[in-house]
Amino acid sequence: MFYSTQHSSPVGTITLASDGNSLVGLWIQDQKYFGGSVAQAMTESPDLPIFTAAKEWLDKYFSGQKPAIAELSLAPNGSEFRKAVWEILCEIPYGEVTTYGEIAKKMAARMNQKHMSAQAIGGAVGHNPISIIIPCHRVVGSNGSLTGYAGGIDKKIRLLEHEGADLSKLFIPVKGTAL
Repeated sequence: MFYSTQHSSPVGTITLASDGNSLVGLWIQDQKYFGGSVAQAMTESPDLPIFTAAKEWLDKYFSGQKPAIAELSLAPNGSEFRKAVWEILCEIPYGEVTTYGEIAKKMAARMNQKHMSAQAIGGAVGHNPISIIIPCHRVVGSNGSLTGYAGGIDKKIRLLEHEGADLSKLFIPVKGTAL
């Protein structure tokens, strides 16, 4: 059984999902793949301890603090490949960005492969079911393109600005997956 609740934030209404113990989803209103990792109906249950903890985490984050991801019990649903990519996302420091290509290099090394497709990484990043907390907004194209955020490019920019990331070398693509 899965549970849900909502939380207001500076980037819009956030829906949280849980299996009763861990956070399994966090989606910004109108996000691409909204709820995609939870295949069954969710029961509204705002008082679950994990929801209280997640809301407190989000409130700290949006107030300018840097809460640790490890403060929360996370259980994102996905393939082993996607889970490995999401683990790498959790290693990106607050206020910094990395590229799909850099993550591909790390994944290739972890899997003892010579090469890993940045597009495969992009698919895993784009299907991250726990936005903001698993910081997929910190991933950009190798050319500085702010592409690939399922929550919308405007929200990606707001999150990066909130964290104080240097956006001077980044740009909004004319066309791409984030538009």
